[in-house]
Amino acid sequence: MSTIFSNRRQRTGGIFLLISLVVVVLDQITKWLCVNYIAPGGLGIEVLPFFNLVHVYNYGAAFSILADWGGAQRYLLSGLALVIALVLTVVLLRTKAEHKWTCLSYALFIGGAIGNLIDRVLLGYVIDFLLFYWRDRDGLIVWAYPAFNVADIAVCCGAALLVIVTLFGKSHK
Repeated sequence: MSTIFSNRRQRTGGIFLLISLVVVVLDQITKWLCVNYIAPGGLGIEVLPFFNLVHVYNYGAAFSILADWGGAQRYLLSGLALVIALVLTVVLLRTKAEHKWTCLSYALFIGGAIGNLIDRVLLGYVIDFLLFYWRDRDGLIVWAYPAFNVADIAVCCGAALLVIVTLFGKSHK
């Protein structure tokens, strides 16, 4: 173990798993706060004229895709999240820590996948609570982005960062 941390060139991205842990903890704490302080359904708490904290359940994947699969999506999406988290953990542990942006992208993705996996396994759905929308002049909501959570943010940021690193980063052999 001491050899992993003694030489900078030999250090792996395993230390970035702490970021994954932070994402999981933040995700679960914010979902707990949502469940305990915001009534399910409805428009929740208005924070800004275009942003509310809500309490909704997503039985599907992103944008509620597969939500109408009658429960099978729970197992499919849980299995997929578990496989992705495990594969990316292995890849992260084999990546040199000096490739910090790549390691960060993997860590964010792992944390987000595990955060939503916890919900799916324990509840059968994912708790979402961040809602952005647009109102017309009469005050009616005419457009709303599907509600999301901290885990979703981490997955999206991790994926976007990985694309940026892949397209614009230095090539490492």
